[in-house]
Amino acid sequence: MGVLDFLKTQVLEVVEWTDDSRDTLSFRFPDDDKAIKRGAQLIVRESQMVQFVYLGQFGDTFGPGKHSLTTDNIPILTKLASWKYGFESPFKADVYYVVTRTFTGNKWGTSNPIMLRDEDLGVVRARAFGTYDFKIVDPRLFLKEVAGTDHHFRLDEFAETMRSRIVSTFSESLATSRVPIFDVATRHSELGESLLPLINVISKAKYGIEFTAFVVENVSVPQEVEQAIDKRSSMSAVGNLNDYVKFQMANSLTTPGGPNSVGGDIAVGMAVAQQLVQQGLLNPQAQQQPAPAQSHQPASAALAQSALDLLSPGDVANILKVSEGDVIATIESGELRAKKIGSTYRITRAALDEFFAK
Repeated sequence: MGVLDFLKTQVLEVVEWTDDSRDTLSFRFPDDDKAIKRGAQLIVRESQMVQFVYLGQFGDTFGPGKHSLTTDNIPILTKLASWKYGFESPFKADVYYVVTRTFTGNKWGTSNPIMLRDEDLGVVRARAFGTYDFKIVDPRLFLKEVAGTDHHFRLDEFAETMRSRIVSTFSESLATSRVPIFDVATRHSELGESLLPLINVISKAKYGIEFTAFVVENVSVPQEVEQAIDKRSSMSAVGNLNDYVKFQMANSLTTPGGPNSVGGDIAVGMAVAQQLVQQGLLNPQAQQQPAPAQSHQPASAALAQSALDLLSPGDVANILKVSEGDVIATIESGELRAKKIGSTYRITRAALDEFFAK
């Protein structure tokens, strides 16, 4: 073997790596202690990026394509190596291939409860889990903060390294968004999509990765918080009264099906009627019948009578002998006056009489 043939075996003329796995994130090209010759061909495939590292410092970054390694193509490396007259002789550097495709279906979860701050409930302990998709967008930052000098960094190592960091990012984003714990626990399917922009701000800046999807499959809270959520939902069902104490008082009057259930129904009805009165949609005085001069009907009795004069769309449908859907359509068209309390409409008898008179 001649000297020239020997020298050829000691330099790299082509730098290329083909990924034959589905779980590789970064791979350091095995140079076998060979130098890279001037004009060597660097081949970067789709869904790949190449990062040069020279003596522990980041050099040039290359995207997909075929690149000739000359002085013009590697200005950062030329500066780092202090090649006064340009890149003329072979050199040695670490070449990292970074995979930039999207990795899907990765799982995340809280091994221990995380602390969430809520304006209504204070600090609440919660557990959460779900899935996420991600891709690498900044090879330098990813190699520096996540993969390090690992010669073959795989997905399972990424999951182990990033588990606590993803939970921390989720918690930080949730705190920034100020989403109430009631929405976190009941609308978690929408939560991930809402938090995604906030999560990406953190993950791109810290780790060089972007989450293309972040799904919150479940959020579990302590039993006492679940009970508070159930009570809040029940209160919304009878109308948004803006006063949790009033609901608690009305709820304590009776239990469903108990002997005092009528009293409880009247109490709730009075609360709904009072809200309608405040909004000018119900006039208790108009509901009173003329009384002898010597007796005066108490305001509470008038309000109770007003509560009994409230009709649901189903009640009106029975009176008109039409479907409930027809009644709701008439309300939404403005022909029949009604007030939406919580998630359902309420119609006064006066409004129904007015409809009949049209």
